[in-house]
Amino acid sequence: MTMIYAAIRSVFVFFLFIGRKARKTRLFFLISGLPVVAALIIQTTRVFTAGSSVDGPAVFTVILMAFNLQFLILVLALFYGTSICSEEVEGKTLTYLTTRPLPKPAIILGKYAASALFLILMVATSVVAAFVILHIDRLFDAGAWLAMLRGLGVLALGLACYLAFFTMIGTFLKKSILFGLFFCFGWESVVQYFPGTTQKFTIMHYLKSLLPAVTLGGEKLSFLVFRLEPSSAAASITTLLVLTAVFLALAGLIFSRKEYLFDD
Repeated sequence: MTMIYAAIRSVFVFFLFIGRKARKTRLFFLISGLPVVAALIIQTTRVFTAGSSVDGPAVFTVILMAFNLQFLILVLALFYGTSICSEEVEGKTLTYLTTRPLPKPAIILGKYAASALFLILMVATSVVAAFVILHIDRLFDAGAWLAMLRGLGVLALGLACYLAFFTMIGTFLKKSILFGLFFCFGWESVVQYFPGTTQKFTIMHYLKSLLPAVTLGGEKLSFLVFRLEPSSAAASITTLLVLTAVFLALAGLIFSRKEYLFDD
């Protein structure tokens, strides 16, 4: 057990270091910064437009959090998760990893942990920056900070679970990006709005179950939970953690047993 942990840690440290320098990192860093740019534009409009009715906290809670939840974490998890295995195969570097004295599951788990930490920090930086900009006149509102931290926790859980799922998919499916796009913007984006128990077959259901409806100006803004019949917080968190563990276990098992062929 100690040997496996040490191997995971070695892989984690190595790929966390080189991941910061990857070309795709710059692209996704710019995409993750879109909420900050939007927050700056909205706040500038509020300052220079007399009588502006734009509610900064409402924009953050409803629009920017929806962008992060239903687009950003899906895209980040898809492209990073599917590449955990495929980039080694396509770059023909898998041989160098698998011939080292490392348990094969440790390679997957170490790379997953490095990607998860990196993506969570990326999203957290964007969320906190957008929050501060839009709550500049309410920075001492403890309730607003707690709500932001709760949303950030949901995003972190979502990233961990989706990343584990796409890591598993990337270990055995060659066209994993195409499948992932269908899964993210087909299955997860449509089925979550079905009434009844059908929506519980999506990861997004359990994430949205953790987000309360927001009351602003006497009205309940609940499109984030449109037609949602939420699961309890305990059931949602447990389900997300169990799914993450199962996906990672399957990814490690498949990676250990599958023989990968390099394209010429």
